[in-house]
Formats: sequence, structure tokens, C-alpha cells
Amino acid sequence: MSRRHFFLVGAQRSGTTYLYELLDAHPEIEMARPLRPEPKFFLDDAYREIGRAGYEARFFDSDSDCLVRGEKSTSYIESEVAAQRIHEFYPEAKILFLLREPLARAISNYRFSFGNGLESLSMTEALECEADRRQDYDPSQVSTSPFAYLQRGHYIEYLEMYERVFSRESLHVMLHEDLVGGLRTIAELYAFLGVAGDFVHPDVDAVINATPGLPAELGADQEGRLRASFQASNDRLAERFGLDLSAW
Repeated sequence: MSRRHFFLVGAQRSGTTYLYELLDAHPEIEMARPLRPEPKFFLDDAYREIGRAGYEARFFDSDSDCLVRGEKSTSYIESEVAAQRIHEFYPEAKILFLLREPLARAISNYRFSFGNGLESLSMTEALECEADRRQDYDPSQVSTSPFAYLQRGHYIEYLEMYERVFSRESLHVMLHEDLVGGLRTIAELYAFLGVAGDFVHPDVDAVINATPGLPAELGADQEGRLRASFQASNDRLAERFGLDLSAW
């Protein structure tokens, strides 16, 4: 059976687990398993040796009659190598991006890193000295830097990277702020994937994989300065992909 494939590539801490659950529940879609840890297959240098058939046998059910298969691996958004490898196996694949207001995403990323024992600095310190620490991690333990809190929010750089590999028509960009309970956004996604648009997940308003809060927050001056640092890339993103980022 010939199946269509898509890849939900990120961004981290932007609601991708929630989106995975919505997609996995759709009767015409099969999502790669397990959800955790993410497959990250196309970051593996042995991907070609394992091959497309091996990839599908490892992460999907051969008895499924779903017409569309998807993988969620949020580390892919930062890797042009992964994009090229996906294209090698699935040149017609569709690529999904779910983006969140960059500073809110950075704070959630910090809390995740802190909560998982990857971060020891305060939030203020971690964001201020990010540039000096971004590469200070063990890639054998984690696939991407746990300290790239702010850099990861300059989304236009990653989307333009994917445009060098896939056609513009293959890319679909959604906003975290529009997704939860946003039936129009979900229907537009189903249309993009070519599946029935009348399916509604019973827990469409649920919050999934939320990060526990911490008492430490940013001061008003630092928050304003950090938000301003995203303005140029946000403007490029809005113009290039026709997005309304007024909520950011």
C-alpha cells in the first residue's frame, strides 16, 4: 500500500505533544511510535543502512490500513542534515512546524532543562549567558543543546533552511496560540494532509505535556529586552509565511 508521509519537526516546547495526540487519534493517520523517546531516525548516521523499509518496520504498524503516516521528532527543526535525509527517503513528504511566542517558548525550554537536571543556573543567568554555553553539552546524551533557549526561537532561520530542501508548498506553519481548541487551525491542517476534516478529538481542549512552573521569573527590563531581540526575525517570519504574529 502506498502511503503519504509527513514530519512534525518542531519547535520544542510549542505544543507538539498535544498536536501528536490530535493527529494520532485521527482514523486516517498513523503516528510513529513510541512518542517518547522520539524516533529521531534521520539524525542517525546509520539511516541509509537501515533503509526506508527498516525505518517503517521499526516505527509503524505493518497491519495498519491508515493512508497517512507521521513522525514527530522536534530535533529535526535544527538539522539541515535531517531535512536532506528525510527528502532522500520521502521527497514528497509534508513538513509541519508548530511555533510559539519565542520568549514563552524559551522560558518553557529552560524549565524543562532545569526540571530534567540539565540546567543548574537561574533563569536570568541562563538566558543572559546562553551564547557562551550553547555548545557546552554532550551530544551523545542529548540530540540538541539544552541551553539554546533564545536561539531556538529565531524560527525563520530554520524554516528557510527547510525551504532549501523542500518546496514551499510542502511546508505548513501553525502557531501554538491558535492551536489548542482552535478547530479552524486543526481543520486547515487536516486539509493540508489530505485527510477527513470533520474529525474532532474528544480532548481537543486538553493541555498535554505542560512544564511545571518555577518561582524564578524574569525582571520587566530583561523581559522587554529579550522580546525586542526577536522582533527582526519575527517580522521576517510573518512576511515570508503570511503569518499574523500580533499575539506575540
